[in-house]
Amino acid sequence: MAKKKQEVDVHEIKLPVGKSREIEKAVNHPNHYGGDTIYETIKVLKAWMTPEQFEGFCLGNTIKYISRAGKKDAKLQELKKAKFYLDYQTKEMEAEVEET
Repeated sequence: MAKKKQEVDVHEIKLPVGKSREIEKAVNHPNHYGGDTIYETIKVLKAWMTPEQFEGFCLGNTIKYISRAGKKDAKLQELKKAKFYLDYQTKEMEAEVEET
């Protein structure tokens, strides 16, 4: 008899526990934004933008994903996206402090 996969309730959507890897990929390196390559959209934008513009991009995306959490994609996925951008910007700022 096959075991039933454990499920986690994420904003009224039942996801098998193994789905967390798919969510992580969708958050960290979504295929529709180039995946984890040198042409990934976030890497290109960082290269094209001034540090101030890129900070606004990261913080704006943080706000966007928090404000729409659960309205477009699963709430957990949206909140992880918000955390991704906040963490990305935080690491950028920490690197600046270490350089000075």
